[in-house]
Amino acid sequence: MIKNVQRRVWAFDMEWIPDPLAGRLLLDIGPEIEDPATIMQQMWEAGGATEEDPTPFLKTIRCRIVSVAAIERLERPGGEAVLRLMSLPHDPSDPIEASETHLVQTFVNALGEHRPQLVGYNSIGSDLKILVQRGLVLGVEAAGFCERPGKPWEGVDYFARGSDWNIDLQDMVGGWGKVIPSLHEIAVQSGIPGKMEVDGNQVAQLWLEGKLDEIIQYNEFDAITTYLVWLRLAHFAGHFSSDEYTVEQQRVWDLVSQLSETEERRHLAKYLEEWQRLGDLIAAYRE
Repeated sequence: MIKNVQRRVWAFDMEWIPDPLAGRLLLDIGPEIEDPATIMQQMWEAGGATEEDPTPFLKTIRCRIVSVAAIERLERPGGEAVLRLMSLPHDPSDPIEASETHLVQTFVNALGEHRPQLVGYNSIGSDLKILVQRGLVLGVEAAGFCERPGKPWEGVDYFARGSDWNIDLQDMVGGWGKVIPSLHEIAVQSGIPGKMEVDGNQVAQLWLEGKLDEIIQYNEFDAITTYLVWLRLAHFAGHFSSDEYTVEQQRVWDLVSQLSETEERRHLAKYLEEWQRLGDLIAAYRE
C-alpha cells in the first residue's frame, strides 16, 4: 500500500504506437515500402493479429512514444498544495518537439531534475520499461533519472520494486488474471472518468492521420484519471482525511475547470461533464 505522499508527485501516463522504423529494421522491410500504415500492418501481423484482434499489443521495444502527460501536485511550505497539468509535446505541430528523441529526452531530464514521486498505472511493468528501452535505442542520456541510492531508504529510486518513489497503482490493487482491474474499470466505479471517446487501440490511427493533438488530449484525460485514482487510494491508506480528500478533489476540479476555459484545452470540459455525470449516477443508485 502507499507508504507516504511526497512533497512533489507526478501522476503520469504515456501513449505509444508501433514504430515504423523498428518494423523496417526488425522485419527486414525494404525501401520499396514507404507507407507507415503498411509497415504497421506487417508489424501487427507478425505480432499475431487475428480477425478478433487485428491490432495486437506489440512488444514495447517495437513501439515509439508519441505523448506524455502528467498531473503535478506540489506541496508548498505550510502544507498548501498546487496542481499543474503538463504534457509533451508542447507544440504538436513542431516536428522537432514531436520527435520521439526530444520527447523522451525532455521527460527524463525533468525527472532527473525534479525527482518527483512517480505514480502510474502498470508503470513498473510497462511505462517505465518502454521509457528506458526507447531511451536506449535513441541514444538518450539520463544520468539524473537513472541515479540510484546505495540503499533504498537513502534517496530517490525509480527502479526498485516496492520503492516509495515509483507507485504503480495496478500493482497495488491487482494480482493475477481476473483480479487485475483496468484503469477504466476501477475509475468509473469510483465516480472518476475512464475511457471516453478514444481508447488505446485508436492511437496509432490518429497518429497516421496527423492528429497528434487528439492523442495528447486523450493522454491528458488518462493522466488526470490516474491522479484521481491515486488520490482515492491515498485517502484509503489514510494519508488524507475525508475532509482533506474533499479539498484535494476540489483542487483537481478547479484546475481542470480553469484550463477548460483556455483555447488550447477546451477539450477538458468533456472531462468535467463526465465526472459530474458519473457522480450523479452513482449517488442516485447508492442512496
